[in-house]
Amino acid sequence: MSTISIDLEEDVVALLHQSNQPVERTARELIVLELYRRGAISSSKVAQLLGMSRVGFIQYTSRLGIPYFTMTEDEWKNERTQSQRL
Repeated sequence: MSTISIDLEEDVVALLHQSNQPVERTARELIVLELYRRGAISSSKVAQLLGMSRVGFIQYTSRLGIPYFTMTEDEWKNERTQSQRL
């Protein structure tokens, strides 16, 4: 594991402290979730990095408003059609 140092304004640190978690843990979580949101890492990898089950991850990100599925309308229609054939 690598260690980095980030300079943050005091008001940002104060906001991070409101999470009732160490600032380092909160910053790590935010970075990992953003990487997931951008499609850089998988949901299973995020769950592993954050120490939660995959189902727990899906529920957690849902509460945060981060979608688990990122499909276009056409992709969703295709998925529905395929599942109805089963």
